[in-house]
Amino acid sequence: MAGNLTAVAVKNLTAAKALAASKASGKAARHWDGDGLFLETKGGRAYWVFRFMLAGRRRDMGLGGAVGPGAVSLAEARERAAEGLKLARSGSDPLKHRAGIEAAAKAAAQAAQARAKTFDDVAALYLSAHAAGWRNPKHRAQWKMTLKEYAGPHMGDMPVADIETAHVTAALRPLWETKPETATRLRGRIEAVLDFATVHGWREAANPARWRGHLDKVFPRRTKVRAVKHHAALPWQEVGAFTAALAAREGVSADALAFCILTAARSGEVLGARWAEVDLAAQVWTVPADRMKAGKEHRVPLSAPALVIIERMAKLREDDSADALVFPGQRKGRPLSVMAMTMVLRRMDNGHLTVHGFRSAFRDWAGETTAHAREVVEAALAHRTGDKVEQAYARGDLFTKRRKLMEDWAAFCAKKPASVVKAGERRRRALDETPAA
Repeated sequence: MAGNLTAVAVKNLTAAKALAASKASGKAARHWDGDGLFLETKGGRAYWVFRFMLAGRRRDMGLGGAVGPGAVSLAEARERAAEGLKLARSGSDPLKHRAGIEAAAKAAAQAAQARAKTFDDVAALYLSAHAAGWRNPKHRAQWKMTLKEYAGPHMGDMPVADIETAHVTAALRPLWETKPETATRLRGRIEAVLDFATVHGWREAANPARWRGHLDKVFPRRTKVRAVKHHAALPWQEVGAFTAALAAREGVSADALAFCILTAARSGEVLGARWAEVDLAAQVWTVPADRMKAGKEHRVPLSAPALVIIERMAKLREDDSADALVFPGQRKGRPLSVMAMTMVLRRMDNGHLTVHGFRSAFRDWAGETTAHAREVVEAALAHRTGDKVEQAYARGDLFTKRRKLMEDWAAFCAKKPASVVKAGERRRRALDETPAA
């Protein structure tokens, strides 16, 4: 025998002898049982080995430990060695055979694990995995709400591997005609979750939420069901009268709405504005990329009326930290509610309007009454124009031109609406104002 191992020529072991050899495992030795099976003891360990010949090569295959948790008995070791010997004599490799069995067992375990993953489980994992890619908590909340409220009742507790087209259509059908936009978003979100499950090996079948070539045969297009409803906007001709009425109102919410109108910004950008973003000397508000819908930094030139609002907010500043909110909410360190500006509209009997609609009013005013270039107007709205090639060459943000545009918009917003006077009333006023002879 090679090394310091001592061969113990025992043709057939007994359970008692195997136990005794195991207890004496500190001594290196091989205890042969026959037909290639032996008990090897070394370094305090005792384990079963099956030795066989295949294609002229000697191979050893471990059969498990003889002591400790999960110990293999002599009878079990003989059974495993006999199976290995039978395979070797037929020309099969016992090691490869065992590897195949182990691979099959692993696949079965993975399949069982996959069946344990419900749609709700995978949806939660998807949201967690993509959280960093969403710019605001509202987007994540919308995903979570639609999946829980609309998909959950139909497939939430189902194994993700078992979800079929019928389950998806059951979730979509109640919404497709009444809330087509919500239904469209829900379909896309279900599709994303199921794709996520496929990538991780939790399902294999084709995605039952896919649109092209599948659900497009079941549901009509959203635009065919109901016309797209745009944000309700105030006609641009009425903006002056509205801002005059708004100026008479006090409170942070009213100031935030006025600032939103003057800057043509999105409500979320205004509600999240921090003092670190405002440069009073340069008269500019710089919204960082992570708070912009397009993911690109946006500089906003501040007109004189916008600066007046900023100076008024400075008097209410909660602390001197750069991270302090420009438009603070009622609770310290917390922004105004997302409904704050909407509630101002409602209190002004304009509940049919939306805050976002003032961006449309700005766009209509600029396009119909001014000579400002379209690119300048779109840049003021933080919209991207042109194809990717054009965007690649348009490195500037047209800031100087946008400053003039926003000054003109502020002047228009401050313009008093014209009053309509009947002809008879006009003549009476003229006579009253004519000096006596």
